[in-house]
Amino acid sequence: MSTAGASADPLAALGALPGVADSVESVRKAVDRVYGHRVMRRRSNAITSEAALRGARGSAALSGADWALEEVRRRTDFSGDDEARTVGAALRLTAEAGQLLSIWRQSPLRVLARLHLVAAADKADQVGRPRKEGEPVDEPLVGLPLPSATETHGRLDGLAGLIIAGGSAPALVTAAVVHGELLALRPFTSHNGLIARTAERIVLVGSGLDPKSVCAAEVGHAELGRDAYLEALGGYVSGTPEGVAAWIAHCGRAVELGARESMAVCEALQRGAA
Repeated sequence: MSTAGASADPLAALGALPGVADSVESVRKAVDRVYGHRVMRRRSNAITSEAALRGARGSAALSGADWALEEVRRRTDFSGDDEARTVGAALRLTAEAGQLLSIWRQSPLRVLARLHLVAAADKADQVGRPRKEGEPVDEPLVGLPLPSATETHGRLDGLAGLIIAGGSAPALVTAAVVHGELLALRPFTSHNGLIARTAERIVLVGSGLDPKSVCAAEVGHAELGRDAYLEALGGYVSGTPEGVAAWIAHCGRAVELGARESMAVCEALQRGAA
């Protein structure tokens, strides 16, 4: 993770990178448009539920299970094969995220461990804790070099310290760094992509930017496509100011597209078509 020099608040320092302020402002406007829609005043719970479903579908797609929304909506059994289990894990994580908001700022590592336990739906020894040296990681769609377990644990502790300390960084910046760092580290033996995107959602909701969780960034990440996602992630991992700024902008665009999706749902509900 780039810390943009010796700043006492490295996340806030990232907010000063070229173009990041524009992304932050664009995201704020997109989110405000959704919250200003008249349907949000009457049926916000319906928008939240629909955003959760669509976000889970988008996150699963980025992890290799690109199902149609209606297939996700109608299915009740997600145990059949790897794709079904991925979709099921994404749905469970989306449901769990809202229960962990109050814990995140005090104990982010505890939340991440819980997310892995929920995603894996297993009680194996490697579930619910960061990986140990030599343990393989099942994340075939992310081909970046894998940091050692020692480096991973140290960087996780550093990330947790930044979250607990708080600071003045915009929510988008913090969410993008959490997302990028978790994908770069892949701290668990499986489901790291799903967990990273869920953690991004937790930051956006818990920060107050999207308190009703109606602007699902996962929708936008899926719409932008896996190739663009991995290219932007590579920029983050490079640690260069340009690469980190491009990743933050990519995450910002994803949030904007998630907001646009919920605006469409609001319009459909207003017309009585959904």
